[in-house]
Amino acid sequence: MFPTHRPRRLRTHPQLRRMVRETVLSKNDLIYPLFAVPGEAIAKEVKSMPGVYQLSVDKIVEEAKEVYDLGIPAIILFGIPADKDADATGAWHDCGIVQKAATAVKEAVPDLIVIADTCLCEYTPHGHCGYLEVGDLTGRVLNDPTLELLKKTAVSQAKAGADIIAPSGMMDGFVQSIRVALDEAGFQDTPILSYAAKYASAYYGPFRDAAESTPQFGDRRTYQMDPGNAREALKEIELDVAEGADMLMVKPALAYMDIIWRIKEASNLPVAAYNVSGEYSMVKAAALNDWIDEERVVMETLTGFKRAGADLILTYHAKDAARWLDG
Repeated sequence: MFPTHRPRRLRTHPQLRRMVRETVLSKNDLIYPLFAVPGEAIAKEVKSMPGVYQLSVDKIVEEAKEVYDLGIPAIILFGIPADKDADATGAWHDCGIVQKAATAVKEAVPDLIVIADTCLCEYTPHGHCGYLEVGDLTGRVLNDPTLELLKKTAVSQAKAGADIIAPSGMMDGFVQSIRVALDEAGFQDTPILSYAAKYASAYYGPFRDAAESTPQFGDRRTYQMDPGNAREALKEIELDVAEGADMLMVKPALAYMDIIWRIKEASNLPVAAYNVSGEYSMVKAAALNDWIDEERVVMETLTGFKRAGADLILTYHAKDAARWLDG
Protein backbone atom coordinates (compact mmCIF):
# COMPACT_ATOMS: atom_id res chain seq x y z
CA MET A 1 0.00 0.00 0.00
CA PHE A 2 1.35 3.40 -0.99
CA PRO A 3 2.03 5.93 1.80
CA THR A 4 -0.50 8.74 2.14
CA HIS A 5 0.52 11.87 0.26
CA ARG A 6 0.73 14.88 2.55
CA PRO A 7 0.85 18.23 0.67
CA ARG A 8 1.73 20.04 3.88
CA ARG A 9 5.20 18.48 3.84
CA LEU A 10 6.17 21.06 1.22
CA ARG A 11 4.87 23.95 3.32
CA THR A 12 6.85 23.38 6.51
CA HIS A 13 9.70 25.86 5.91
CA PRO A 14 9.86 29.31 4.25
CA GLN A 15 12.76 28.28 2.02
CA LEU A 16 10.95 25.12 0.95
CA ARG A 17 7.86 27.14 0.08
CA ARG A 18 10.04 29.41 -2.06
CA MET A 19 11.54 26.43 -3.85
CA VAL A 20 8.20 25.00 -4.95
CA ARG A 21 6.38 28.28 -5.61
CA GLU A 22 4.63 28.05 -8.99
CA THR A 23 4.06 31.76 -9.68
CA VAL A 24 6.76 34.33 -8.97
CA LEU A 25 6.25 38.09 -9.19
CA SER A 26 9.27 40.18 -10.13
CA LYS A 27 10.10 43.83 -10.77
CA ASN A 28 10.33 43.00 -14.48
CA ASP A 29 6.55 42.53 -14.49
CA LEU A 30 5.80 46.09 -13.36
CA ILE A 31 4.87 49.26 -15.26
CA TYR A 32 4.27 52.51 -13.36
CA PRO A 33 1.64 55.02 -14.61
CA LEU A 34 2.43 58.75 -14.45
CA PHE A 35 0.25 61.82 -15.11
CA ALA A 36 1.95 64.80 -16.79
CA VAL A 37 0.68 68.37 -16.52
CA PRO A 38 2.01 71.72 -17.79
CA GLY A 39 4.06 73.96 -15.52
CA GLU A 40 7.07 73.58 -13.26
CA ALA A 41 7.59 72.16 -9.76
CA ILE A 42 4.03 70.81 -9.69
CA ALA A 43 3.16 67.73 -7.65
CA LYS A 44 -0.59 67.78 -6.99
CA GLU A 45 -1.91 64.73 -5.19
CA VAL A 46 -5.01 63.11 -6.66
CA LYS A 47 -7.52 63.22 -3.83
CA SER A 48 -9.12 59.87 -4.70
CA MET A 49 -5.74 58.14 -5.22
CA PRO A 50 -3.49 58.64 -2.17
CA GLY A 51 0.16 58.65 -3.20
CA VAL A 52 -0.56 59.39 -6.88
CA TYR A 53 0.18 62.85 -8.28
CA GLN A 54 -0.28 65.04 -11.30
CA LEU A 55 3.31 66.04 -12.09
CA SER A 56 4.98 68.70 -14.18
CA VAL A 57 7.64 67.47 -16.58
CA ASP A 58 10.53 68.22 -14.20
CA LYS A 59 8.80 66.17 -11.51
CA ILE A 60 8.03 63.41 -14.02
CA VAL A 61 11.77 63.17 -14.67
CA GLU A 62 12.44 62.87 -10.92
CA GLU A 63 9.86 60.10 -10.67
CA ALA A 64 11.32 58.35 -13.70
CA LYS A 65 14.76 58.31 -12.11
CA GLU A 66 13.32 56.85 -8.90
CA VAL A 67 11.37 54.23 -10.84
CA TYR A 68 14.50 53.21 -12.75
CA ASP A 69 16.59 53.07 -9.57
CA LEU A 70 13.98 50.77 -8.02
CA GLY A 71 14.47 48.35 -10.91
CA ILE A 72 11.09 48.92 -12.57
CA PRO A 73 11.65 48.70 -16.34
CA ALA A 74 8.88 50.95 -17.69
CA ILE A 75 6.47 53.81 -17.15
CA ILE A 76 3.30 54.73 -19.03
CA LEU A 77 2.54 58.41 -19.57
CA PHE A 78 -0.87 60.08 -19.49
CA GLY A 79 -1.26 63.79 -20.22
CA ILE A 80 -3.49 66.58 -18.98
CA PRO A 81 -3.18 69.56 -21.38
CA ALA A 82 -3.52 73.24 -20.56
CA ASP A 83 -6.30 73.56 -23.15
CA LYS A 84 -8.80 71.13 -24.65
CA ASP A 85 -10.56 71.25 -28.02
CA ALA A 86 -12.76 69.12 -30.26
CA ASP A 87 -9.77 68.09 -32.38
CA ALA A 88 -7.82 66.87 -29.32
CA THR A 89 -4.89 68.99 -30.46
CA GLY A 90 -2.97 68.43 -27.24
CA ALA A 91 -2.81 64.70 -27.95
CA TRP A 92 -1.03 64.92 -31.30
CA HIS A 93 0.78 68.25 -31.24
CA ASP A 94 4.58 67.90 -31.22
CA CYS A 95 4.66 70.15 -28.16
CA GLY A 96 1.94 68.19 -26.34
CA ILE A 97 2.45 67.39 -22.68
CA VAL A 98 3.06 63.66 -23.21
CA GLN A 99 5.51 64.45 -26.00
CA LYS A 100 7.43 66.85 -23.74
CA ALA A 101 7.46 64.35 -20.89
CA ALA A 102 8.58 61.48 -23.13
CA THR A 103 11.47 63.48 -24.53
CA ALA A 104 12.58 64.68 -21.10
CA VAL A 105 12.47 61.19 -19.60
CA LYS A 106 14.39 59.60 -22.46
CA GLU A 107 17.07 62.28 -22.19
CA ALA A 108 17.39 61.80 -18.42
CA VAL A 109 16.91 58.02 -18.17
CA PRO A 110 17.60 56.54 -21.62
CA ASP A 111 17.25 52.92 -20.53
CA LEU A 112 13.81 53.34 -18.97
CA ILE A 113 11.07 52.19 -21.35
CA VAL A 114 8.51 54.93 -22.00
CA ILE A 115 5.02 53.84 -23.02
CA ALA A 116 2.67 56.51 -24.34
CA ASP A 117 -1.05 56.12 -23.75
CA THR A 118 -2.55 56.93 -27.14
CA CYS A 119 -6.06 58.23 -26.56
CA LEU A 120 -7.99 61.48 -26.88
CA CYS A 121 -10.28 61.63 -23.84
CA GLU A 122 -7.95 63.81 -21.76
CA TYR A 123 -7.68 66.31 -24.62
CA THR A 124 -11.32 66.85 -25.58
CA PRO A 125 -13.70 69.17 -23.69
CA HIS A 126 -16.41 66.50 -23.66
CA GLY A 127 -14.14 63.77 -22.23
CA HIS A 128 -14.87 61.19 -24.92
CA CYS A 129 -12.21 59.28 -26.82
CA GLY A 130 -12.65 60.85 -30.25
CA TYR A 131 -14.79 62.87 -32.62
CA LEU A 132 -18.44 63.28 -31.76
CA GLU A 133 -21.16 64.10 -34.25
CA VAL A 134 -22.17 67.74 -33.78
CA GLY A 135 -25.04 67.96 -31.34
CA ASP A 136 -24.84 64.27 -30.34
CA LEU A 137 -25.13 64.02 -26.56
CA THR A 138 -25.08 60.23 -26.40
CA GLY A 139 -21.28 59.82 -26.43
CA ARG A 140 -21.32 57.99 -29.76
CA VAL A 141 -17.82 58.51 -31.15
CA LEU A 142 -17.29 58.64 -34.93
CA ASN A 143 -14.87 55.82 -35.57
CA ASP A 144 -12.96 56.65 -38.77
CA PRO A 145 -12.35 60.37 -38.15
CA THR A 146 -11.03 59.38 -34.74
CA LEU A 147 -8.58 56.97 -36.36
CA GLU A 148 -7.02 59.87 -38.23
CA LEU A 149 -6.33 61.67 -34.95
CA LEU A 150 -4.97 58.53 -33.33
CA LYS A 151 -2.54 58.05 -36.22
CA LYS A 152 -1.22 61.58 -35.79
CA THR A 153 -0.97 61.10 -32.03
CA ALA A 154 0.98 57.85 -32.28
CA VAL A 155 3.49 59.24 -34.77
CA SER A 156 3.99 62.38 -32.69
CA GLN A 157 4.58 60.31 -29.55
CA ALA A 158 7.08 58.06 -31.33
CA LYS A 159 8.94 61.10 -32.66
CA ALA A 160 9.13 62.43 -29.10
CA GLY A 161 10.87 59.27 -27.94
CA ALA A 162 8.11 56.92 -26.79
CA ASP A 163 9.35 53.34 -26.99
CA ILE A 164 5.89 51.75 -27.06
CA ILE A 165 2.56 53.09 -28.33
CA ALA A 166 -0.48 52.01 -26.31
CA PRO A 167 -3.80 52.87 -28.03
CA SER A 168 -6.65 52.73 -25.53
CA GLY A 169 -9.70 54.20 -27.27
CA MET A 170 -11.23 50.87 -28.41
CA MET A 171 -11.93 52.16 -31.92
CA ASP A 172 -12.48 49.54 -34.63
CA GLY A 173 -9.31 49.23 -36.71
CA PHE A 174 -7.17 51.41 -34.45
CA VAL A 175 -4.23 48.98 -34.33
CA GLN A 176 -4.00 48.65 -38.11
CA SER A 177 -4.31 52.40 -38.64
CA ILE A 178 -1.59 53.16 -36.11
CA ARG A 179 0.68 50.38 -37.40
CA VAL A 180 0.49 51.73 -40.95
CA ALA A 181 1.09 55.30 -39.76
CA LEU A 182 4.10 54.32 -37.65
CA ASP A 183 5.61 52.28 -40.47
CA GLU A 184 5.16 55.06 -42.99
CA ALA A 185 6.83 57.52 -40.60
CA GLY A 186 9.86 55.27 -40.17
CA PHE A 187 8.92 53.71 -36.82
CA GLN A 188 8.67 50.11 -37.99
CA ASP A 189 10.36 48.89 -34.80
CA THR A 190 8.04 50.71 -32.39
CA PRO A 191 5.74 48.11 -30.76
CA ILE A 192 2.03 48.54 -30.16
CA LEU A 193 0.57 47.55 -26.80
CA SER A 194 -3.13 47.42 -27.58
CA TYR A 195 -5.82 47.92 -24.97
CA ALA A 196 -7.44 44.94 -26.65
CA ALA A 197 -10.10 44.19 -24.04
CA LYS A 198 -11.04 47.42 -22.28
CA TYR A 199 -14.32 47.19 -20.43
CA ALA A 200 -16.86 49.91 -19.65
CA SER A 201 -16.03 49.64 -15.97
CA ALA A 202 -17.05 51.37 -12.76
CA TYR A 203 -13.45 50.94 -11.54
CA TYR A 204 -12.17 53.93 -13.55
CA GLY A 205 -13.58 56.73 -11.39
CA PRO A 206 -10.36 57.83 -9.61
CA PHE A 207 -8.40 57.74 -12.89
CA ARG A 208 -10.85 60.20 -14.39
CA ASP A 209 -10.08 62.50 -11.47
CA ALA A 210 -6.35 62.12 -12.13
CA ALA A 211 -6.61 62.54 -15.91
CA GLU A 212 -9.46 65.08 -15.77
CA SER A 213 -11.27 63.03 -18.40
CA THR A 214 -14.73 62.33 -16.99
CA PRO A 215 -17.29 62.33 -19.86
CA GLN A 216 -19.40 65.48 -19.68
CA PHE A 217 -22.45 63.59 -20.99
CA GLY A 218 -23.36 60.07 -21.99
CA ASP A 219 -20.89 57.31 -21.24
CA ARG A 220 -18.31 55.16 -23.04
CA ARG A 221 -20.41 52.06 -23.51
CA THR A 222 -20.68 52.60 -27.27
CA TYR A 223 -16.97 51.82 -27.62
CA GLN A 224 -15.78 50.09 -24.43
CA MET A 225 -16.80 46.48 -23.83
CA ASP A 226 -19.80 45.24 -21.87
CA PRO A 227 -18.62 43.70 -18.56
CA GLY A 228 -20.77 40.63 -19.18
CA ASN A 229 -18.93 39.61 -22.36
CA ALA A 230 -16.01 37.19 -22.54
CA ARG A 231 -16.19 35.72 -26.05
CA GLU A 232 -16.20 39.25 -27.43
CA ALA A 233 -12.79 39.81 -25.82
CA LEU A 234 -11.40 36.91 -27.84
CA LYS A 235 -12.81 38.46 -31.00
CA GLU A 236 -11.20 41.78 -30.12
CA ILE A 237 -7.78 40.21 -29.59
CA GLU A 238 -8.10 38.17 -32.78
CA LEU A 239 -8.66 41.40 -34.72
CA ASP A 240 -5.85 43.26 -32.96
CA VAL A 241 -3.37 40.44 -33.56
CA ALA A 242 -4.30 40.35 -37.24
CA GLU A 243 -3.85 44.13 -37.43
CA GLY A 244 -0.33 44.01 -36.02
CA ALA A 245 -0.52 44.33 -32.23
CA ASP A 246 2.67 43.26 -30.46
CA MET A 247 1.18 43.03 -26.96
CA LEU A 248 -2.35 42.83 -25.60
CA MET A 249 -3.90 44.44 -22.55
CA VAL A 250 -6.88 43.62 -20.35
CA LYS A 251 -8.38 46.54 -18.41
CA PRO A 252 -9.45 46.40 -15.58
CA ALA A 253 -7.66 43.41 -14.08
CA LEU A 254 -9.21 42.40 -10.77
CA ALA A 255 -12.74 41.57 -11.97
CA TYR A 256 -11.41 40.22 -15.29
CA MET A 257 -8.86 37.57 -14.35
CA ASP A 258 -10.85 35.08 -16.37
CA ILE A 259 -10.38 37.32 -19.42
CA ILE A 260 -6.63 37.51 -18.78
CA TRP A 261 -6.58 33.71 -18.66
CA ARG A 262 -8.65 33.30 -21.83
CA ILE A 263 -6.49 35.74 -23.78
CA LYS A 264 -3.29 34.13 -22.56
CA GLU A 265 -4.58 30.74 -23.69
CA ALA A 266 -5.73 32.08 -27.07
CA SER A 267 -2.64 34.10 -28.02
CA ASN A 268 1.12 33.71 -27.96
CA LEU A 269 1.63 37.48 -27.50
CA PRO A 270 2.60 39.05 -24.16
CA VAL A 271 -0.46 39.95 -22.09
CA ALA A 272 -0.65 43.00 -19.83
CA ALA A 273 -3.10 43.54 -17.00
CA TYR A 274 -4.03 47.07 -15.89
CA ASN A 275 -4.54 47.17 -12.12
CA VAL A 276 -6.72 50.25 -12.42
CA SER A 277 -7.38 53.26 -10.22
CA GLY A 278 -10.49 51.97 -8.48
CA GLU A 279 -8.71 48.76 -7.53
CA TYR A 280 -5.82 50.82 -6.15
CA SER A 281 -8.02 53.29 -4.27
CA MET A 282 -10.06 50.58 -2.54
CA VAL A 283 -6.86 49.01 -1.19
CA LYS A 284 -5.50 52.39 -0.11
CA ALA A 285 -8.74 53.36 1.64
CA ALA A 286 -8.89 50.07 3.53
CA ALA A 287 -5.21 50.27 4.47
CA LEU A 288 -5.52 53.85 5.74
CA ASN A 289 -8.30 52.61 8.03
CA ASP A 290 -6.15 49.69 9.23
CA TRP A 291 -8.71 47.23 7.88
CA ILE A 292 -6.16 45.25 5.86
CA ASP A 293 -2.43 44.53 5.66
CA GLU A 294 -1.64 46.65 2.57
CA GLU A 295 1.59 44.89 1.60
CA ARG A 296 0.13 41.39 1.81
CA VAL A 297 -3.06 42.35 -0.06
CA VAL A 298 -1.17 44.14 -2.85
CA MET A 299 1.36 41.37 -3.34
CA GLU A 300 -1.34 38.69 -3.27
CA THR A 301 -3.36 40.61 -5.87
CA LEU A 302 -0.40 41.20 -8.19
CA THR A 303 0.58 37.55 -7.89
CA GLY A 304 -3.00 36.66 -8.78
CA PHE A 305 -2.68 38.62 -12.02
CA LYS A 306 0.50 36.71 -12.82
CA ARG A 307 -1.13 33.40 -11.99
CA ALA A 308 -4.02 34.27 -14.31
CA GLY A 309 -1.54 34.73 -17.16
CA ALA A 310 -0.39 38.35 -17.12
CA ASP A 311 3.16 38.91 -18.33
CA LEU A 312 3.08 42.62 -17.47
CA ILE A 313 1.17 44.55 -14.80
CA LEU A 314 0.42 48.27 -14.98
CA THR A 315 -0.10 49.31 -11.38
CA TYR A 316 0.01 52.38 -9.17
CA HIS A 317 1.44 50.07 -6.49
CA ALA A 318 4.57 49.48 -8.61
CA LYS A 319 7.04 51.48 -6.52
CA ASP A 320 5.83 49.97 -3.25
CA ALA A 321 5.81 46.50 -4.79
CA ALA A 322 9.38 46.94 -6.00
CA ARG A 323 10.49 47.87 -2.47
CA TRP A 324 8.60 44.95 -0.95
CA LEU A 325 10.18 42.57 -3.45
CA ASP A 326 13.57 43.76 -2.23
CA GLY A 327 12.48 42.44 1.12
